[in-house]
Amino acid sequence: MTSSVIERWHRFIDGGHDPAVLDALLDDSAVFYSPAVFTPQEGRQKTAAYLTAAAKMFGDTNFHYVEEWVGERSAVLEFAATVDGVYVNGVDLISWNDDERIVSFKVMMRPFKGLTTIMPKMAELLSS
Repeated sequence: MTSSVIERWHRFIDGGHDPAVLDALLDDSAVFYSPAVFTPQEGRQKTAAYLTAAAKMFGDTNFHYVEEWVGERSAVLEFAATVDGVYVNGVDLISWNDDERIVSFKVMMRPFKGLTTIMPKMAELLSS
């Protein structure tokens, strides 16, 4: 069973990264948990910035979701990609509220070489 939240997330990530789709998905209180930054990034604007940067960074790769586990108000989506010849594997842990808006988006990534490959790319995208 796929949630409408996850269907809309796929529409954003697979369908051209439309900011309006992402905006409709995120709650004002959304929090993004980065695999590289210790401090949670709180609020819709910061969460959107990180998710948009990630979508752009992975847009030129073979990024794809491998598996999905969906619950009533949360999901775990396993992804894989190759960035600059380096294999990246991870999970997106997504939680949403009764209004079907994302309140928490946590990314965990492996292997370490994959994480260190994406970190400077994300930093560049976030600073632009």
